[in-house]
This record gives sequence, structure tokens and C-alpha cells, in this order.
Amino acid sequence: MTRPFEGVKILDFTQVLAGPYASYQLALLGADVIKVERREGEDMRRTPLSREWAERGLAPGWQAINGNKKSLTLDLAKVEAIAIVKKLVAEADVVMENFRPGVMDKLGIGYAALSEINPKLIYCAISGFGQTGPERASPGYDGKIQALSGIMAITGHERTGPTRAGFAVCDVLTGATAAFGVSSALFQRIRTGKGQMVDVSMLEATLAFLAGQVADYSVAGHRQKLSGNQAVSRKPTANLFKAGEGFLLLAVNNEKQYIALMKALGRDDTFDDPRFSNWFARQENEPALRAVIEGALAQKSARDWEKILEAAGAPCASIWTIEEVIDHPQIAARSAIQEIDTPYGRLRFAGSGFRLAHGGGRLESMAPALGAHTEEVLSAIGYDGAAIADLRAREVI
Repeated sequence: MTRPFEGVKILDFTQVLAGPYASYQLALLGADVIKVERREGEDMRRTPLSREWAERGLAPGWQAINGNKKSLTLDLAKVEAIAIVKKLVAEADVVMENFRPGVMDKLGIGYAALSEINPKLIYCAISGFGQTGPERASPGYDGKIQALSGIMAITGHERTGPTRAGFAVCDVLTGATAAFGVSSALFQRIRTGKGQMVDVSMLEATLAFLAGQVADYSVAGHRQKLSGNQAVSRKPTANLFKAGEGFLLLAVNNEKQYIALMKALGRDDTFDDPRFSNWFARQENEPALRAVIEGALAQKSARDWEKILEAAGAPCASIWTIEEVIDHPQIAARSAIQEIDTPYGRLRFAGSGFRLAHGGGRLESMAPALGAHTEEVLSAIGYDGAAIADLRAREVI
């Protein structure tokens, strides 16, 4: 069955995480993505988490977001490379890049120049702050955006201060936003026949995901503060609790769930305690309520309580590691982790995060070795063997 973006050709100049994550989502859904890299390859190929994979130029984090792509190496400082880009753009549907605003224009391959060649081109530019505004030239890094966007002002504990998320959350959600923006522009082009620029700002993408927190302030004047592990509902039973030798995250947010929790914990006696008679009282007496809950949870392990409370109708989860969750029965049942055969054995990667009734995301090939498709790509636009050898000799490719 045809996937949504089969036949869509993407010329991808992005690097590091946000941009490659965006083009990876489209590649999973069938887009033909040509990843343009400098001749030595991007730095992410050699991140030091694993010496073995870094020496291959295939660092695990890089592989995670570059499957299903082709690799073309070009030295964009050379006019012959720019000529190659323009030939490719003539047949492309999408160009994606995440340089600082103005860099592609200086190279002669910004949106204005490329849309002259291909008026139907969708050009997606990802940057820290967008293509306009007083901060347009400022670099965008995940940690910087976490700090600036308000995420770190609400993440962490009062006793220890703000903390960043345990992964590059702003990079990833910016990538998801960019993939959605490109998809929207491609759909609009079906109706209008026109290309356009998709201007993606990391800061704005992050604020879009903080929509609830923005409205809490802009509508009700509520000022957010560090909330530790407490849910946005601020219910005292939607928080992290000690359980046995570990921890249990409760997501008990309504009265039915609260009753189910206390019954499953064997603390029906608390129903007549005025300190816990309603949510306002429970909030005021949170330390006492926590003592009751943790006293009961101490009797069994977090994993045991997870099963008991879920069955009783009190939502919760113990703390799972990445290596545990990828083998969770639910993940296995839905094939959420995709497996492919590679020259290095069978490898596993995360998929697209959603399923379609037909034509859904599919990982077909591992991330490419540096320049693995250079000759293939150039041959397709008319370069013969001698011309390719000449370009290689002059270090254009």
C-alpha cells in the first residue's frame, strides 16, 4: 500500500537533531529524502557515546533519526556544488535546512533563489527564533530554548531549583512541528499549485506545546512555579510516591479514582476523615495524605502496586527504564519498535509514533554511510562517471 509521501522528493540540508528528526518522520512515511552533508560528514555521526559506532560514522543517536535516507556529500563553498543543488531543486518538492537565517541566501540557495527555479517548491527553514525579529540571528540550542521558553521554570523541585528535561525535548518537538508544517504546505499545494516557505522557530514551536500553561497565565493570571513531579491538575494524588524500594507515579485526578485508590490501599477508614473529605481539604493536608498513601505503598513493590491499582481503576505507573519499555508487551503487540537487518546485525529503532490503517510509517533501511548515494544521486541528474570522478578529484563531493 502506498504511503502518504511516496513520490515526494526532499533535499535535506538539516543537521544535528531538530531538522533530521523532521525529515525522518517524512522518510518513514515514504518520502525520498536526500541528505546533503559536508564532505567530512556532520558532527552527530561521531558523538562519543559509543567509540565503536562513532568510528564508523554511525553514532546511535544519529542512526535513530536518519534511516530511510540517502547521503550525498557536497562542499557548498564551491560553485560546482551549488550547481548540483540547483539541478536537484528543479526536481524536488521540498528543501529543508536549519542553518542560521541568511546562511543559505549567502550561498545563493535561499528560498528566493530556489523558488525562482521551482515555483512549487516547499522550503522549510528551521531556526532557534525564526527568520524575522530581533533575535533571528541568535543560535538555537535545546537547552537554551528549554530555559527561555518557560519549560525549566516549571520543571524541577523548589529545594533543588530548575532542571532541564532528560532528553532534547525542544529539538524533538520542533522537528515534529516542522514535519507537520511541511505536510500542511504540501497539502495546500494540491489546492493552490503554489509552493511556499515554512518558517519554523524552536521557541514558537515550544510555546505551542505549552499552550495550557500560556493560557493559565494569559486568561487567569496564574503564575507557574516549579511543580516537581506533580501533575498539571495539581491534585495531591497525581504525583510521585515512594513504594517498596522504588517509586510509583499516581495519576489519580477524580473522585472515582481517589475512592478506588484508597480502597485498593486498604485505607477505607480515611473516607470519614475531614482532612481528606474533598480536593480542597486534601490539598491543604497534602503531607498527611502523602503519609497515609506511602505507608500503604511501603508494603509491596512499585511493580506489584502498578498491577493492583491499575486493575482497581486508580491510574499509575512504576518507573520504567528505556531498556525495559522497548520490550513492554504493549510496545511489542503494536510493533512500535521497528527492526531491520543491517551489515552490523539486526537493529531496533523507534518508529513514527502513530499507526495508519494502511500505508503507515515503515523503516526500510538503516541510516546511510557518509556519501553512500553520491554517485547514484548525481547519475540521476545527468552526471556520467567521468564527470563524477572529476568532481571527486576536485573535492566538490
